[in-house]
Amino acid sequence: MIRRSKGLTAGLTGLGLIAVLAVVAPPVWGDDATALSGAARQGASGEHWLGTDALGRDVFARTLVATRLTLVMTVLATAIAGTLGVLIGTAVWVAGRRVREIGLRLIDVMVSYPAVILALAVATILGAGTVASVIAIGVAWSPAFARLTANLAASVAGRDFVASARLLGVPPHRVLTRHLLPNIAEPLLVLLSVAFAGTLTALSGLSFIGLGVQSPSYDWGLLLNTGLEALYTNPAEALGPAVAITLTGVFAGFVGDGLAAGADPRRGRNAAVRGRGAAPARGPEPAPVPDDALLVVDDLRVSAGDVDLVAGVSFHVRPGEIVGVVGESGSGKSLTAMAAARLLPDTVHADARTLRLDDLDLLGRTSPDRLATEIGVVYQDPTASFNPALRVGGQLTEVLRRHRGLGRAEARARAEQALKDVHITRPAARLKQHPHELSGGMRQRAMIASALLTGPRLLIADEPTTALDVTVQAEILDLLRDVNRRDGTAMLFISHDIGVIASLCHRVLVMYAGRIVEEIPVAELRAGRARHPYTRALLAATPRLDTEPGEPLATIPGRPPAPADRPAGCAFASRCGHVRPECADVPPAFVPLGDLHGAACHAVEDVPTERAR
Repeated sequence: MIRRSKGLTAGLTGLGLIAVLAVVAPPVWGDDATALSGAARQGASGEHWLGTDALGRDVFARTLVATRLTLVMTVLATAIAGTLGVLIGTAVWVAGRRVREIGLRLIDVMVSYPAVILALAVATILGAGTVASVIAIGVAWSPAFARLTANLAASVAGRDFVASARLLGVPPHRVLTRHLLPNIAEPLLVLLSVAFAGTLTALSGLSFIGLGVQSPSYDWGLLLNTGLEALYTNPAEALGPAVAITLTGVFAGFVGDGLAAGADPRRGRNAAVRGRGAAPARGPEPAPVPDDALLVVDDLRVSAGDVDLVAGVSFHVRPGEIVGVVGESGSGKSLTAMAAARLLPDTVHADARTLRLDDLDLLGRTSPDRLATEIGVVYQDPTASFNPALRVGGQLTEVLRRHRGLGRAEARARAEQALKDVHITRPAARLKQHPHELSGGMRQRAMIASALLTGPRLLIADEPTTALDVTVQAEILDLLRDVNRRDGTAMLFISHDIGVIASLCHRVLVMYAGRIVEEIPVAELRAGRARHPYTRALLAATPRLDTEPGEPLATIPGRPPAPADRPAGCAFASRCGHVRPECADVPPAFVPLGDLHGAACHAVEDVPTERAR
């Protein structure tokens, strides 16, 4: 939604009057503009306000009549520039990575040349004339639109709701029209008004030098050319078209400034929203996996270039099981989960010995319908996960209509029931609202409802309670627990809060520096029988109700190493109180400690088993 300002009002009013003039001028003053007389090159007078030209024609009338052709040409050239530029700028973000890289480099090359030079080149190739000049200016201005569109699309293309659309198998053209363009429309509208003024000037310039409109047709640029011939005898002849070009450009500038100042990204239904460590050895041979395992991850590696962000992660999730993944920021939790959901960014690559959901190979070519319906994703920030330009109902029903083949009414009824199931009041009314009209907790519930609509076998919850207050956090955890009990949905729950993990999950994976350092049943975790020093440090740093008054909260010294700076041995060695000499150079092997319990630590036998404090 655009807030009205004085500048915007003045610009729209001025352009509106000029548009009206373009409509009425030819029938009203057309005869005066073409009538020949013997009064050639006369100065301004009461009869001829701007004098006459070399053939005795009234200059004022000709200036008014030229308004139509000038505006039509400018609108067409601006439309060509905007359409071509927007298509190029957005196409590179819905195409593959290789096409994107080539397209972005092509845009850079096009922008490096001034628009006037490009216009002259195109006009020279096509020849002089009205159509040629419109095409030339439209093509010349398109790189500016392409550059801005590409930059804006880059910021939107990485948002969760675009990633979800791709996961759901939404075709590229639908991603473009439904998710990208509505969220970058306002800045493009501002550029459109600025480009209008620029194309007007450029078109007039081409006509002025003889490459644009040809006689007997005429626009303001051609009138300016003929007026300059009599500049010293009748300067008023050049004054008319010059003032017309200037005023129209100024009004367009007012509109652009008003749109830029009045755009509010939080309001309205169309509101818009950019050294290498040693490579660890390959992981050990896969541990036995239960026959009924739903998700199997074996030796997963996620890398950016030559740097491993996740280094040899292996685990499984059984049907109906909630497996928690805990660790500090940067430990690789979300990358591991997004690799399973096939939602990694293009700059990151995943590889594994095995990565499958039941019989669905998550590393190969996968059916979009199965991927969209068998895996549900709940993101940390629902504000970024919902498309702000669309109503909640349309976003919830899209997957049902596309992948389940439901009609509009049935899909809406199911979406309403899904909101009701996650305890959202007045679900029918919520479907008609935009995401910003819901509270934070309500948006998170709607995100969970969206993820559960297709009845997924696996729900990936990526820190879904981090941005919520403790009361709403408890409600969301209860909701996930109810979903697990009612539907038997398996879950991969990611958090940096080991207390939240312990309250919800059946089994816990502790990650540090891209590796799983301990796998432990939640009963063992609650009993304080964690064996890895990092897990015990996380437990000790968790606030407890039985802490003595005044007792300081334990902290973990230092910080995790950057992926490119991870040591050859144990990444936790510099922060560990049980460090051994071999920790510096030898990666610790994963040591089994019991049923579904193990730790990757050289000093695992030295770690006490009493409850961490």
